[in-house]
Amino acid sequence: MTEVSECGPGEHFSPEKLYYKIGEVSEIAGVPPYVLRFWESEFKRIKPTRTPSGQRLYRKMDVLLVLKIKHLLYKEHFTIRGANQYLNTLKGNLVLSPSIPALEEVKAGLQEILAILKRG
Repeated sequence: MTEVSECGPGEHFSPEKLYYKIGEVSEIAGVPPYVLRFWESEFKRIKPTRTPSGQRLYRKMDVLLVLKIKHLLYKEHFTIRGANQYLNTLKGNLVLSPSIPALEEVKAGLQEILAILKRG
């Protein structure tokens, strides 16, 4: 399994898809499913719906929130309490647009791909 720090935000994230299973969100975020279940208990904003059989279905907003939480905890080194407080300051207005560092990561990745294409 890949390390959390190696996974880029939104890997394998398809904005057209309406719902994601816990395994898919786990892969997108680069964290194990048990971490997602724990975050559900700690961050009340993560509210996946459930199928009649009990399977979690995450909406796009849930996936974006998971990615934001991962960024706050693993990159910004927030505590869970601190991340919760920060998210509460957004007053229900989760930032849907990527942050500047995330955009810079995407730009760098695209530049690498362009360089590879020019060489090959």
